Amino acid sequence: MPITITAFDRSPDGGKGLARDTRVRWALEEVGQPYQVRLVSFQAMKEPAHLAIHPFGQIPTFEEGDLALFETGAIVFHLAQRHAGLLPTDANARARAITWMFAALNTVEPPILEFANAKLLERDKPWAAQRLPLVQDRMRSRLRQLADRLGNADWLDGAFSAGDLLMVSVLLRVKPSGVLEEFPNLAAYVARGEARPAYQRAFAAQLAVNTRPPAE
Repeated sequence: MPITITAFDRSPDGGKGLARDTRVRWALEEVGQPYQVRLVSFQAMKEPAHLAIHPFGQIPTFEEGDLALFETGAIVFHLAQRHAGLLPTDANARARAITWMFAALNTVEPPILEFANAKLLERDKPWAAQRLPLVQDRMRSRLRQLADRLGNADWLDGAFSAGDLLMVSVLLRVKPSGVLEEFPNLAAYVARGEARPAYQRAFAAQLAVNTRPPAE
């Protein structure tokens, strides 16, 4: 059975690669698995057919045969376990790569999302001017820790892995703010991820959806 994922029919970011389906597209490209995309509107995401797959009414979802998954991290982990290319074969290196997957989503991404929400969704609140510097400092602190750990290495732990795929995807959310440039090794790390042919294919596929002419 072909793999089918869901994506926004019109992404809020206009196809800049920040929607989470890009992470799944990238993983599928890295492991060389063909896939189909079912585009869903914001309205369709809240309807029973989609909620049966994703109980929280979000994207992406993943379907292959009788298997249906939601949550980006779980989907990428499933692909990495089933197909070669995203996890090392050495048991200890594999465990470390999985640790970095969790770190990307559970430790690094939350302060980044907090900053993004404060900047975009809460800027009209009376307390926004006081809150924004605080959440920005928390994000910078986490980025500084990650930058220190990465050092001059190309990837987080030897060869590129699913941990890097998710970490680069998370850090891409920082790029528009300009804060990533304060950490040159992280900016270079993200650039290496973006330069991977699999990422380029995933980005182009998502961009094509968001730049197509509207249906008549």
